[in-house]
Amino acid sequence: MQLTRHWEHFGLVNLALSPLSALFAGAVWLRRYSYQRGWLRRWRSPVPVIIVGNITAGGSGKTPLVLWLAHHLQTRGYRPGLVSRGYRARHTDWPQQVSADSDPYQFGDEPVLLAQQSGCPVCIGPDRAAAVRTLLAAHPCDIILADDGLQHYALARDIEIAVIGAQGLGNRWLLPAGPLREPASRLQQVDLVIHNHPTTTGHQMHWRDPVLSHVHRHDIAPRPLAQLHGQHVHAVAGIAYPEHFFALLRAHGLILHTHPFPDHHPYTPDDLHFSPPLPILMTRKDAVKCQHHALPDAWVVDRTLQPDAAFITALHHLLESYAG
Repeated sequence: MQLTRHWEHFGLVNLALSPLSALFAGAVWLRRYSYQRGWLRRWRSPVPVIIVGNITAGGSGKTPLVLWLAHHLQTRGYRPGLVSRGYRARHTDWPQQVSADSDPYQFGDEPVLLAQQSGCPVCIGPDRAAAVRTLLAAHPCDIILADDGLQHYALARDIEIAVIGAQGLGNRWLLPAGPLREPASRLQQVDLVIHNHPTTTGHQMHWRDPVLSHVHRHDIAPRPLAQLHGQHVHAVAGIAYPEHFFALLRAHGLILHTHPFPDHHPYTPDDLHFSPPLPILMTRKDAVKCQHHALPDAWVVDRTLQPDAAFITALHHLLESYAG
């Protein structure tokens, strides 16, 4: 059963799941309280740690924000290092350092994407504190960005940033009756909240016009997505909410043959053999896993974001207060 389709509202399915949500809420509260009281220990990094996470299950736009932060911090003279869980990575020996040419099936698609797009050292592992220690032992990082990990309290943090995705907070119930990993009140305790959708309140991500880059060939210059207006294309998305990607393409006038896959799907060449032969468009996260497949007419839809000015100002104040 696809629970996510029941998370926007509250009906009979949610009512049946509500006892499990109550148990989950109790476990979440006890775990957080145990860290606050010191019954469970946190490890504090010798350099500042910025956590970028969310309180909902599924994608919200954390990784694009981590990439923006990495580039922005580099322009201000920082040497960031990145850590993440490495979800769906096949390695069993942790932590692991990730490079731009690492195998996404062994190390996870998002960590390899981060290494390719950020130019920063990346380390992954279920124990984020161990990943940070490994990173600092190997690289002269002076600030750490953690992609996800808002609920990973074993790693102490200096700045918390919560991202709210286009789906919002749904019915505001905790898992499994709703999409929340923690109560909505958790947002009042983080340092910054930013929305990945238009909003009249709070900080917001502004997305630049998307461009197309070839999956394999780097000698082909990127071109605006708008150039495909009115054309038929195969749209591939193995992300948490494929419809968000498809809606973006439709908004730019493309005629879609949609091919949704599960989040973090391990693509094979047969998965991408479509008829009729048309251009294939995919997300950057999908493209990381398709780089070695023979796809002569496959394109990545790239979007870069720009947080609003107030978010950037607030971030600078937080960084300055830590430095001071």
